[in-house]
Amino acid sequence: MSRTRAILSLILFAAFSLGFASPIYADGIIIPQPPICEFNRCPEPFPISQLAITYHHVEVKIEDQVAVTHVDQVFRNDNDWTVEGTYIFPIPADAAVQDFTLWIDGEPVEGKVLSREEARRTYEDIVRSLRDPALLEYVDRGAVQASIFPIPAGGERRIELEYSQVLTADNGLVHYRYPLNTEKFSTEPLEDVVVSVSIDSPVPIKAVYSPSHPVDITRSGDRSARVGYEDQFVTPDTDFDLYYSVSPEKIGLNLLTYRDPESDDPDGFFLLMAAPSIEHARDEIAVKDVIFVLDRSGSMDGEKFRQAQSALRYVLGHLNPDDRFNIISFSTSTSSFAAELQGTDRIKDALRWVDTLAAVGSTDINRALLEALNISSRSRPTILIFLTDGLPTEGVTDTDSILENARRSMRENIRLFPFGVGYDVDTFLLDSLALENRGTTAYVTPDQAIDEAVSGFYEKVSSPVLTDLALDFGDVVVFDMYPDPLPDLFAGGQLVLLGRYRSSGDETIELSGIVDGEEKSYRYPEQHFRSTGGAEFLPRLWATRKIGALLNHVRLQGPDEETIDQIVRLSIRYGIVTPYTSYLVTEPMAFGADAREGIAAQAFDEMMAAPTIVSGEKAVGQAAAEAEFRGAEVPAAIEPEARDVVQVAGTRTFRWVDGVWTDTQYDPENMTTHKVPFLSADYFDLAAVRPDIGPALALGERVLVVIDGQAYEIVLEEETGDSIQLPAPLLEDSSPVNPVPAQPSTTGRGKEQTRQGLSLVCPGLPLPVGLAAVVLAWGRRSR
Repeated sequence: MSRTRAILSLILFAAFSLGFASPIYADGIIIPQPPICEFNRCPEPFPISQLAITYHHVEVKIEDQVAVTHVDQVFRNDNDWTVEGTYIFPIPADAAVQDFTLWIDGEPVEGKVLSREEARRTYEDIVRSLRDPALLEYVDRGAVQASIFPIPAGGERRIELEYSQVLTADNGLVHYRYPLNTEKFSTEPLEDVVVSVSIDSPVPIKAVYSPSHPVDITRSGDRSARVGYEDQFVTPDTDFDLYYSVSPEKIGLNLLTYRDPESDDPDGFFLLMAAPSIEHARDEIAVKDVIFVLDRSGSMDGEKFRQAQSALRYVLGHLNPDDRFNIISFSTSTSSFAAELQGTDRIKDALRWVDTLAAVGSTDINRALLEALNISSRSRPTILIFLTDGLPTEGVTDTDSILENARRSMRENIRLFPFGVGYDVDTFLLDSLALENRGTTAYVTPDQAIDEAVSGFYEKVSSPVLTDLALDFGDVVVFDMYPDPLPDLFAGGQLVLLGRYRSSGDETIELSGIVDGEEKSYRYPEQHFRSTGGAEFLPRLWATRKIGALLNHVRLQGPDEETIDQIVRLSIRYGIVTPYTSYLVTEPMAFGADAREGIAAQAFDEMMAAPTIVSGEKAVGQAAAEAEFRGAEVPAAIEPEARDVVQVAGTRTFRWVDGVWTDTQYDPENMTTHKVPFLSADYFDLAAVRPDIGPALALGERVLVVIDGQAYEIVLEEETGDSIQLPAPLLEDSSPVNPVPAQPSTTGRGKEQTRQGLSLVCPGLPLPVGLAAVVLAWGRRSR
C-alpha cells in the first residue's frame, strides 16, 4: 500500500470511528432572478445558490396520523448585490397540500400550490435558464411557490410555512417524510438546525425508527413519543424519514422491503422491526441472572476504578425484584461477593462489599472468566458484564487458550458483554468472546465515562421480554441477515433486522422465543414482500451492515480472497469507503469486472502482508468502527473528504472519473453508451419517464448513469448526441394500505400565534396522501 493511500485509509477510518452521523438539511429554495448589478460585481454564470441559510427549525406534531409541519428558516444575502427571486418548497412525494399560509418577516404573502406537472415544468424551466440541473431530483414532486421581496446586500428574510397531511398506515407502519435536502442550495453550511417530532396515537406505538438520521427518541408511555435531531454547521445530504409502528399486540412486527426493478440481482432487501410495549407488564418480563466481573488490577486505580464502582452500583440498584446476581473482582487473584448467585435482598450487603474493593495487582482474565461461568445457572437467561482495562498478564495469557477455555465452560443461556476500558485491551479477545456468546463489545475511550457507558447499556437490557429469538418467514426464502444470531428482545428496545429475500407476495411471519423457560410465539399475517420498488434506503443500509460483518470476520479470522472480493464489490456498488477500499477515492477509473478483480487481489495481498494489531488506539478504533457498521441503523455516510469524488444519488453510487460523474455499475468493456446532450429534449424526456434518476441527473452537467443495463452519458450541447430510445417507465409495486383510523383534527395555530408561526388551515378533510417510497436524494457536488 502506498504511503498516500495508507494515510488516507487512516483518516477515513478515524472518521468512521466517530459514528454514522448523517447531516440534516432543510426545505425551501429561493431561486434568484437576474440581479441588478453595480460595478460588474454579478456572478457569471448566474448560479442558483446565492443565499446562506443561517438556521432552520422544524416542529412536527402527529396526532391520530395527522401530521402538522411548521417550518421556520432564515435566508441571508452575503453578496454585494440585492437578490430577488421565487421561493419554492418541494412537497413530499405523494403528499397533497390543500391550503397554506406563507409568512415572510411576519407579513402574509400570497403563494400558489403547484401540481406535480406544474412543478415539473417550473423545475425544467429553471434548469434551462440557469443551466443548473440541481432541481431535477424533485421532478416527481409538487411544490409551493411564492415571490420573495428583494433581499438587500447583507440583509435577511425569515420564512415560515405550515402544512398538514394525513399519514397512511401500511400494515400498521406509518411513514413521515420531510424534504430536508434542498439546503444544499445554501452558500454556507447551515449554522443551526433543529427537527422536533411529537407523536400521539390512540393505538400503542411500538417501534420508532429513522433510517436517514441519528435521532434521540424519548418514550413516556405506549401512546406517545418524541423524536429530536439537532446539529450545527452542516451541509446538505438527504431528506428526513421517520417510521413508527402502531399495534395493540404485545410485540409489534413490521416489514419494509425493496427490490430493484433494473438490477441484475433478482433478490430483494428487507428490514424487519419488532418491538414490545414500553409499558410491558411486570409479570411478562423474564427473570434473569446478572454476573458482573470487575477488573481491579493496578492500572484501574484512580478515577477509572471509582467510575467502575459507580457503574456496578447502578446495575445493583436497577435489578428487577426476582433477578439474581453476583460480583467477581479480579487482579492477580479473584474474589467473589458470594459463593453462588444471590437474590435482590442481598443488594445492600453487595454495595458495602463493593466499597471495600481497591485496585492493585496484575490481570488474570482467564481465571476470572472461568469463575464467572462456573457460578452461572443453566435455568435462567444470564447477562455477564466483563469490564477490563488491560491485556492478560497473569495466569493463562495466550488469547487462543483463553477463548478455548471459555468455550468449554460456556452455556447457551449466557450473553457475554465485554467492556474494554482505554486502549491497552485485547480487542481480538473481547470481540471474539462477544461474537461467540451473542453479546456486543463496548469500548470506553479515555475521554468517556465508564459509569455512563455501563449504565446506558444496562438500561437497555434490564428487562428481557423474549430470549432465544427465532423467525419463520413461511415460504419466502430469506438469507444474508444482520445481526446474526438474533439478539434478545427487551422492554423499551427494538429489533432492526436487515436481510435479503427471493420470492415475493404476502406471507405470515412467526416470531418465537423463550420466556421463563416456556416457548411463546406470535404470528403476523399479510406481510408484503415486494416484487419491485419500495424503500430505496434498504440496499445501502444492508450493505453497511454486511461490510461491517465481513470486516469483523477478516480481523478476527484473517483475510481470505472470497471475503475480500465481497468487500470490494459491495464497497464499489454502494459507495461505502473502508480502510481496505480507499481506491474509491484514489483511483480515477471506471470499475469494470477486470478492474474489480485486480483491486480485490491487490487488497488481499496488502492485507496478508500487514501485521496483526490487537491492542492500542488504532486497534480499538478499528473494532469500534466495525461495530458501528454491524449495528448501523443509518446507511454509511460519505465522509466530507470523499464527497468531491464519491456521491450517492438515489440507489446509485457515482464516482468522479475524467470530469464525469460515473455510475459504479458502468462496465466500459461490456456496455453500450448512449450520449444525451445536456438540456436537450431527450434529456428532459429521460428525466420525465424515469424520475428515479432525477437525483443522478442533479449531480451536474456531465453524468453517466446505467438504466436497465444500458449506459446513458449526459454530454455538453456542443458534443454529438445519439438518437436514443427512452428506457421503460419505472413501475412501483403497490402495497396494501390500511384505512386512516381518524379524520384530521383542527391543529392549526390560533390567529394570535400566526405572527410568530405560520398557520395552514386544512379543515377536517382526509388528504389523498399515500405512503411514499423512500427516496434518498443525496447532495449535488458541482465541479
